Amino acid sequence: METKKRLPMIEGCSFEGYDYDYLLAETSKLRKIITKRGTLEILIPLCCTTKPVRYKQFKQSLKGISSKTLASRLKELEKSGILNRQSYNEIPPRVEYQLTPKGQELVESVISLLSWMMKWSKMKG
Repeated sequence: METKKRLPMIEGCSFEGYDYDYLLAETSKLRKIITKRGTLEILIPLCCTTKPVRYKQFKQSLKGISSKTLASRLKELEKSGILNRQSYNEIPPRVEYQLTPKGQELVESVISLLSWMMKWSKMKG
């Protein structure tokens, strides 16, 4: 009989009831979304405003990321339901991006993680 793997116990924290294999699979999905080059850098301008962000604004603020990489990441984030893309039939063409509710939650989680990192990076030990 196979036994389920359990996450290690941390004092004051219980992972009882979580399925280890499921959490690993979900972690893999999350990693595929946020660890690709440029993805977090795309999300930061979006979390700093409630207004749509234009492609040109991303391009100007994201130094060192090629147009091809930027376009690819934006498409992936849209496909994942993190961004809404709105294109306008104008000359010159205008394309705007906004966070979806799912994307907003992701950004809030990333900000919490960054806050945690800053808190603990200042401490010795």
